[in-house]
Amino acid sequence: MRLILLGAPGAGKGTQAEIICEKLSIPAISTGNILRKAVKNGTEMGKKAKAFIDSGKLVPDEVIISIIKERLAEPDCARGFILDGVPRTVVQAEAIEKAGIEIDKVVDIEVPDDEIVKRLSGRRVCASCGASYHTVYKPSADPTKCDRCGGELIVRKDDEPSTVLERLAVYHEQTEPLKDFYAARGKLVVVEGQEQVADTTALVFKALEA
Repeated sequence: MRLILLGAPGAGKGTQAEIICEKLSIPAISTGNILRKAVKNGTEMGKKAKAFIDSGKLVPDEVIISIIKERLAEPDCARGFILDGVPRTVVQAEAIEKAGIEIDKVVDIEVPDDEIVKRLSGRRVCASCGASYHTVYKPSADPTKCDRCGGELIVRKDDEPSTVLERLAVYHEQTEPLKDFYAARGKLVVVEGQEQVADTTALVFKALEA
């Protein structure tokens, strides 16, 4: 199963990707995590991406596509994969097609903007391993530490309210047109994001079986 997850920042794509990954035994490829790792490590690509990430803007297409090509060439992607956070634009989607990357289904998780702002204000991310939590919907056992590695939980700059509003504006302008792009190819399925993660998961798997 080769999947793409669509939805606004904070719609729950990363959380659902983790669940699908475990149930279908395929890797979840989160461009955001790859980029943040590059930024943290100070790589050449990380330095290029840092200014865009810090301001909530999109990272240039050539950087994104190069990351994806490299990652999907690894052995663990042979049986399928989930793309989380890419493509973000129709141009990127066309580049993915031109690169010969086949996609089976595109799952769009729909959540209203006001709910997105509420969700992201409570999000906490592990500074060490990148695991994501939420103070209400997915709390860690210790509010300050990661359940996986014990790393410090932080509020990312792009989860601050002012940056969230900027990210939502960018999403509606540049990423939302992907729904029409994939609908025209008969690959789009729409899921209404629920307050509880398990309820959204049930709808996602129902859509995948359709």
